[in-house]
Amino acid sequence: MAEGEPSCTEGGTEFSEVQCPGWSESQLRKYPFQTRPIPRLSHTDPRAEMLIDNEEPVVLTDTNLVYPALKWDTDFLQESIGDGDFSVYIAQTHKFLYYDEKKIPNVENFMPKSRRVEMKFSEFVDKMHKTEETGGEERLYLQQTLNDTVGRKIVVDFLGFNWKWINKQQAKRNWGPLTSNLLLIGMEGNVTPAHYDEQQNFFAQIKGYKRCILFPPDQFECLYPFPVHHPCDRQSQVDFENPDYEKFPNFKHVVGYETVVGPGDVLYIPMYWWHHIESLLNGGITITVNFWYKGAPTPKRIEYPLKAHQKVAIMRNIEKMLGEALGEPQEVGPLLNMMVKGRYDQAFS
Repeated sequence: MAEGEPSCTEGGTEFSEVQCPGWSESQLRKYPFQTRPIPRLSHTDPRAEMLIDNEEPVVLTDTNLVYPALKWDTDFLQESIGDGDFSVYIAQTHKFLYYDEKKIPNVENFMPKSRRVEMKFSEFVDKMHKTEETGGEERLYLQQTLNDTVGRKIVVDFLGFNWKWINKQQAKRNWGPLTSNLLLIGMEGNVTPAHYDEQQNFFAQIKGYKRCILFPPDQFECLYPFPVHHPCDRQSQVDFENPDYEKFPNFKHVVGYETVVGPGDVLYIPMYWWHHIESLLNGGITITVNFWYKGAPTPKRIEYPLKAHQKVAIMRNIEKMLGEALGEPQEVGPLLNMMVKGRYDQAFS
């Protein structure tokens, strides 16, 4: 990866003496693996373009992508965002493990670790403040697609985003359409555990600081994703705070890429890259907007050897096809084990 300006996360989990405005190392959770810094570069730096072309992460420090939104805080949003309903996740812990509600019937007795509730923005703010005041365990995390129900001031800010720059990024790489802009408002200390998405993502930080730890697609076997038919598909089964090395031995070999993003920073999260995101401890509320794009179409001529993310896509398709062919998602694992176990250890060596 290209080197950028000195990062506040130089040396990964072993941080340098450089103290960054707005946060300190004491606000970071401790994990048992090494990380390397994600480069921080100007969007005009040719190395930034090279990293995006290679589908590697980079923090862009000066895109002005969401400049009009840098004034957003809960007071401004409460006044301006409108009277629509917002999706708010509520958990009894700081971890918000994503789950697909449509896949819940595939797993007997599946119990989500969080629940989704629709509420007005003012209700969300009131509930969040009450939780902070009482010091309870309950945590809230608003995750809402920005749509046409928002108020006029928000629309004006949204239209003032640097669409010229981001549209150019999309066109240059032949990405598909923008699929959504997700507004994320989280309490301090909230964690979104490691997962990967099947879309390209520009992650634009608006308020507060978030630590982002990324892992490339070739670390798939170190991160043990749930099966495709499981509600937690695309999420790691490993608890980073208390890893079970007997169950997940390859996790010992995982190495991450890390950064802390603050207001105005834009992190490029490439498709199929794992990402673990946390709002800093004692750092106040965080506000982020995601820009999600479909990836470029599959090239007509496939080049070999395949890249790691292409292999992940193939594995996903095999699991999906087997699920359809067998008619029962629960039968996919036993069949794959029967196919592979003991057959390939020596056969091609």
